[in-house]
Amino acid sequence: MNILMIYPEFPDTFWSFKHALRFVRKKASSPPLGLITVASMLPAEWKKRLVDVNTKPLHRSDLEWADLVFISAMVVQKQSALEILHQCKEAGKFVVAGGPLFTSAYTDFLDLVDHFVLNEAEITLPQFLADFELQKPKKVYSTEDFCDLSVTPVPAWDLVDLKNYDSLSIQFSRGCPFNCDFCNITSLLGRIPRVKTAVQIIEELDLMYSLGWRRNIFFVDDNFIGNKKILKNEILPALIKWREGKSGCQFITEASVNLADDDELMELMTRAGFKSVFVGIETPDEAGLTDCKKYQNKNRDLISSVKKMQQSGLQVMGGFIVGFDTDTVSIFKRQIDFIQKSGIVTAMVGLLQAPAGTELFHRLKSEGRIVSGMSGDNADGSTNIIPKMDMQELITGYRQILAEIYSPRLFYERVSTFLDEYKPVATAVKVQAEEIYAFFLSIWKLGILGSERKYYWKLFFNTLKKAPEKFPLAITFSIYGYHFRKVMDKVIN
Repeated sequence: MNILMIYPEFPDTFWSFKHALRFVRKKASSPPLGLITVASMLPAEWKKRLVDVNTKPLHRSDLEWADLVFISAMVVQKQSALEILHQCKEAGKFVVAGGPLFTSAYTDFLDLVDHFVLNEAEITLPQFLADFELQKPKKVYSTEDFCDLSVTPVPAWDLVDLKNYDSLSIQFSRGCPFNCDFCNITSLLGRIPRVKTAVQIIEELDLMYSLGWRRNIFFVDDNFIGNKKILKNEILPALIKWREGKSGCQFITEASVNLADDDELMELMTRAGFKSVFVGIETPDEAGLTDCKKYQNKNRDLISSVKKMQQSGLQVMGGFIVGFDTDTVSIFKRQIDFIQKSGIVTAMVGLLQAPAGTELFHRLKSEGRIVSGMSGDNADGSTNIIPKMDMQELITGYRQILAEIYSPRLFYERVSTFLDEYKPVATAVKVQAEEIYAFFLSIWKLGILGSERKYYWKLFFNTLKKAPEKFPLAITFSIYGYHFRKVMDKVIN
């Protein structure tokens, strides 16, 4: 049995980093963790082939080789997924689909997909495989149960051409203890975080390292600190020990803002090799936080929390939202001011959207305020809701935020603010050829050709003079800024 696993293309978005990836000669941010995990669950005697359309095209010969096609996608990949499904249909291939896109809206694809394996594959895939062996597979396999992650296998990294990617992915936990009304994590994965064992995590890391991987590794958890006890007592000590005698492999993850309240946890994370953390800030407005039930962000000095994490050695990436029912026109300037004062370099700002299955979606649907499907792109200036604020006023204000925070002047000011306050924890890192290439390309594209060149050179020389140990990070952020401006220009204009 020949199994073709296909991952659709991501459009040019905030998180695609397509423009930045060209500086390090990479084709995509990370491989499809879900698909290669599913590959490890399939019978060992089946032959598997992965086509990540973000790194190489899908050829007719791939489809001719396949007996069965597996496809997984996120909502933002919908257009590419549709094109691939039509190709499979024309080639007469049976298709099995799963992942967030199909779990949230499988009825949109009934004519193009033969079998849907939805929700958590650890539960639904064995059911499909058992029925498939009996030649009696059902159309849809779904479950409301949550799996025990101790049964999740090591992903099939042998299917991946690692040189195409800037980072690899790993998952420690699923689920989040909070219940923000716009987020579909709890409806999909529950509020009680389920975790892998330290043995599982180390086994996965050992495999990546043995394959020669030394670049970034992204812990894709919904909230990495959802189970602090196991983190502190088992996972982080194991990661600290694993790192001994090794170089590279800096970790990135997502966490709630209450991470700033736990000095011990931040210290353990930085010792373990964590360098960056994405935090959902959403809004500096207390009424907005109440409106979306983001209670963990209330009654605290959010800027102080961000700076505390940065001073501990964690680079904070922030998510922001405008369009809450409580928002007034003052929110646009307040968001700009907050982002600048916080020194959050990577600031993703999006219009409020209501994913299917969320509490927000159900409320707004009952009010007749859901108007279309989501694009899946958090920062493309679109929304599927009718806001309380005048729509044109909201869009104009949103574009104002993007135009200002990603203007060269404000962006480089924010980088300087961050670098002045950031206290990195030293880890063994070997400079790679990609970084050297990126450095010289940044001089050419940003320092000579770019409209931002005066800000680039000011940051360049100031960092060398004041904090040379932070110079590589300054160049990295300059490249990020180039990507963000490319993406935001499409939204603004």
